[in-house]
Amino acid sequence: MSETLVLPFWLELTTAALLLLASVFALIGAIGLVRLKNYFQRMHPPALASTLGAWCVSLASILYFSWLKQGPILHAWLIPILLSITVPVTTLLLARAALFRKRAAGDKVPEEVSSGGDRGN
Repeated sequence: MSETLVLPFWLELTTAALLLLASVFALIGAIGLVRLKNYFQRMHPPALASTLGAWCVSLASILYFSWLKQGPILHAWLIPILLSITVPVTTLLLARAALFRKRAAGDKVPEEVSSGGDRGN
């Protein structure tokens, strides 16, 4: 006969709260995506919300599966760590590509900032 582990109430409550918090972050990101006016404003809510939501889901899974295995399960941290590294880089590259396309189309955009040398003095 297999032995079943009974999860303590605090663990179930904490896991449920973290998963609900992750869904709230996803909802906030979706609302921000719909309500904001232009591409550059729309980039921020989903990027931030997905990263925070991934941290919440990973923490919930670490708590839950560590209790089930009766030992620390830390490999779930790889997902939010990689997301925390790749999401900002991807967001920056997408913003630069969109800005380049707007400049090429002749739209009014902020001036390009030089990376060094004389700054107009």
